[in-house]
Amino acid sequence: MAKLSAADRKKLKDSDFAEPDRRKYPIEDETHARDALARVSQNGSEAEQKQVRKKVEERYPEIGKDD
Repeated sequence: MAKLSAADRKKLKDSDFAEPDRRKYPIEDETHARDALARVSQNGSEAEQKQVRKKVEERYPEIGKDD
């Protein structure tokens, strides 16, 4: 898993999160986007899973093709 310090996380724009209103599931790079998909599949509701998958596929379309 990619490391993201609290200070670095605070520097991210809201658009760097799959759930920007809650600043949850950072997707600022492909590694974090893949991690967001893994975390939401383990812990997220079905609605969260759909939202995160949509945001990741919009930003990194090649990730959806790998799965």
